[in-house]
Formats: sequence, structure tokens, C-alpha cells
Amino acid sequence: MAPKLVEWYVGTLKDARPAPPGYHTVSPDSRFPNQNQTRHCYQMYLDYHRCVKKRGENYEPCNYFAHAYKTLCPQFWVEKWDEQIANDTFPGNI
Repeated sequence: MAPKLVEWYVGTLKDARPAPPGYHTVSPDSRFPNQNQTRHCYQMYLDYHRCVKKRGENYEPCNYFAHAYKTLCPQFWVEKWDEQIANDTFPGNI
């Protein structure tokens, strides 16, 4: 039974699509060692907005935080947070 499972797995790898050019996952952060990445998502969102506030939107290193929170956070969370920032009701310290 195991050889069939291995053959199946190898077959699925052959059929897998390659990642788009320039695509990469977020690097692990030792502050968030657990599987649940909710805090990591929230921290990257805060860090992005702090970076933009301090350095401006054209500061290239801020894009790391943007990529991280867009990768880790569900879209509806980000939309809600953006709405809260626009209404000046966001609870985080930016």
C-alpha cells in the first residue's frame, strides 16, 4: 500500500503549478512560534502602517510588511482594519 501512496504523491507533485515569479512566503518570526499566526498577521499590519507613517509610502522596506500582512491576514480583516483607520476608531497603536 505504501508504494502506491508514494506514486500518488509523486504524481501530484508533477501536476503542481509552479509559483508565480517573485512569489515567496513570509519568513518565520521567532516571536510567533505557534501554528496560529493571528498575532503575526496583526503585528505585520501594525508594522506596515507604522513604517509608512514614519518613512512615507515610497520607502521600499515598508513593502516587506505589506507583503507579510497581505499573505498572513484574511482579506476581510484588512478591510475592517482599513475602515477603522479611516474612521479613526482603530484600536491599535500606529
